[in-house]
Amino acid sequence: MNIGKVVKEYTALTVATVILDVGIYMFKFPNNFSFGGVSGLAIVLDRMFSLSAGQFNLAINMGLVILGFLFLGRRFGTKTVYVSLLSSVGLSAMEYFFPMSGPLTDQPMLELVFAVVLPSCATALLFNMDASSGGTDIIAMILRKYTSVDIGVGLFIVDLAVCISAFLVFDVKTGLYSFCGLMAKSLVIDGVIENINLCKFFTIITDSPELICDYIHVELNRSATVTPAEGAYTGMKKYVILSVVSRHQAVILRNFIKKEAPGSFIMITNSSEIIGKGFHGFYS
Repeated sequence: MNIGKVVKEYTALTVATVILDVGIYMFKFPNNFSFGGVSGLAIVLDRMFSLSAGQFNLAINMGLVILGFLFLGRRFGTKTVYVSLLSSVGLSAMEYFFPMSGPLTDQPMLELVFAVVLPSCATALLFNMDASSGGTDIIAMILRKYTSVDIGVGLFIVDLAVCISAFLVFDVKTGLYSFCGLMAKSLVIDGVIENINLCKFFTIITDSPELICDYIHVELNRSATVTPAEGAYTGMKKYVILSVVSRHQAVILRNFIKKEAPGSFIMITNSSEIIGKGFHGFYS
């Protein structure tokens, strides 16, 4: 086991969890934004009963963690347990040390943006590290194991039910804000995940494969695949180079080819699903 890698990984998990809790506690709780998840349910229960939203969040997450161990056993990831416990305890600690009597500002739309963006970015970071914040994700894992229910649809129905309850428990304005948050949440998560993993895929048609491949190997520390080709119009012998680099390296490689091999034909496409050695995926 690489201790340094584990420490780095759990440090990143901790930072993401802190960002998650800040978004929930400082922006979601004070405004009663109930757009799904355990935190949204905790906000609704807070209005109906005497316990605080943080206490409800802690109690529900603890119950779900126990269910995870009972139904999933070893399949229940340690990262998810860590984040779930840390997030729940963190929210309770914030309530104790930094009590809030109301929203930070008098601009609910501004606060909705932060209530959506901060937790969504944190959730995307957690997903990218093969973890989650627990909560309804644990229910999804259990349903995936024991039923054939469409998990995405099931979780959306749960989140929608929590959102609708905001109309009944609070008021129409809070319910509408919560519905907007529910719609925006998944879009932000998907967008952040895609941008985190975004790479540039180069297809280069050239007469100088050695020059370009040497630069990719030595200067960029990446690899490439070369295959011989023939121009359909001219019939001239060409070479096709395939390579994947980071966004920063893409600018460097493009400028090098334009300067050193100006006759080359370059196609650059975005890709966020690179699986292989040196990239996020099974072999990274």
